[in-house]
Amino acid sequence: MRHPILMPSVPAPSPPAFPVVLRRYGLAVGVCGLTAALIFPFQPALDLPNTVMLFLLAVVVVAVLAGRGAAVLASVLGVALFDFLFVPPRFSLEVSHARHLLTFVVMLVVSLVVGQLTAGLRVQATEAARRERLARALYDLARELAGAMSVPQVAEAVERFLLVREDARGRLVLPADQGPTRPFSGDDGLAVPDQVLQEVMASGNSTRLLRSGGYCCDVLPLSGSTRNRGALLVLHRADDTGLAPLLEALAALVVTALERLHFVAVAQAAQLEAVSERLRSTLLSALSHDVRTPLTALYGLADSMLTGPQPLPEEARVSAVAIRDQAFRLNGMVGNLLDMARLRSGRVELRREWQPVEEVVGASLKLLESALAGRALRLEGLGEQPLLEIDAVLMERVFCNLLENAAKYSPVESPIVLSTHDAGDLVEFRVTNGGVGFPPDRLEQVFALFERGQPEEAVAGMGLGLAICRTIVEAHGGQIRAFNPPQGGGCVAFTLPKGNPPPFEIEAAGEVQIDA
Repeated sequence: MRHPILMPSVPAPSPPAFPVVLRRYGLAVGVCGLTAALIFPFQPALDLPNTVMLFLLAVVVVAVLAGRGAAVLASVLGVALFDFLFVPPRFSLEVSHARHLLTFVVMLVVSLVVGQLTAGLRVQATEAARRERLARALYDLARELAGAMSVPQVAEAVERFLLVREDARGRLVLPADQGPTRPFSGDDGLAVPDQVLQEVMASGNSTRLLRSGGYCCDVLPLSGSTRNRGALLVLHRADDTGLAPLLEALAALVVTALERLHFVAVAQAAQLEAVSERLRSTLLSALSHDVRTPLTALYGLADSMLTGPQPLPEEARVSAVAIRDQAFRLNGMVGNLLDMARLRSGRVELRREWQPVEEVVGASLKLLESALAGRALRLEGLGEQPLLEIDAVLMERVFCNLLENAAKYSPVESPIVLSTHDAGDLVEFRVTNGGVGFPPDRLEQVFALFERGQPEEAVAGMGLGLAICRTIVEAHGGQIRAFNPPQGGGCVAFTLPKGNPPPFEIEAAGEVQIDA
């Protein structure tokens, strides 16, 4: 995937005063000329084979110092100098004997082969040294990234590595929810259109953006094990073809560092949440136990005053009734705190038995007689459901909390509907009321501890009812959710698995209208 976007952002560097290629070929000419000059005074004492070997040695030196092209030039130049200076007739390129022609051909072939092999060994040695330096640099960078404690430290280490090792510039671009990134400037060559970034991060394929002055900007995706962590932008010279393997290795190191930071943060948050939850449950349990005893005594004293042999004066009787009712309500709140502490501690074992749902609902309605007084309650489909393997006491609490909440947060004239529906392997229960419903942006938060659907409501409560319901339902293998029906109001629905009930026929019951 290529996006040829030309942006005049990086000035082109000035060319070198004397090209490297000319220096290499100049070295080949100099070495061959120096060899001929050193041999020429000793020409009477040297025979032709020895002279040929010295010129081959010069070709090897040129191949080691200057590479293949210069070695080819040294081979041709060595043959020419050998013919011109040492083979009769001297100072002429004329060949007087056929054997000298064969000597020239063999000398040229051997020189070319030796030069190529020597230059190849030189290239391999140079490449091996470069790879060693690269591996050491990547090792040092990996060690530095392993000790990074934040995303900005990772970004700084990568930018410093590219600038020092490869004379390139780099920048990390991360999604907003993963960490801050440095702002772009329009003339630094690393400004990349958002559309290109989104394509790279979505597809997982790198791309290259062309820049003026012989530069380009590579955009590499940082693809993690669970999600894309962002992109790595690298500005470098377009003719630097050996940078591609380095960039791939660099991107892999950056992804590893970012994922490590992410999972460390997740683990720390989970550990902190677990510690906070244990501390909260411990405090709730201790406080609830200490408060329940005086509440029970207060309720008993107020009730004994009302039921005593001598009637109280009207004013005292009203006060005693208020004390009893408030103590009862506060005792219910403390009971919720205790239940929540026990359920969250994981020490509660479900006492599952196969129960008809309508009996559990009936027991719940009996407990809510005062709370549902004067309210229209409609039951739909309860008798049509099979036996469910549930803890009847805990499920009573679920129905009590849901029906009590529906009565609290709905007008007196609106009916409350408790209905059941068949959902395949599950049975779904819904408690619907005609109130204002739940805040659309807090449908999941209402099931958290001490969270209320309408925080500004004057209705008494601590925000524990739905949290208890969720814990009990999930302990039974079900799910619970809140939503606002299209016709208005609010609805809480939860599911319970059907299981394999024992063979027992339940008499179907129709819909009933209960006016408490």
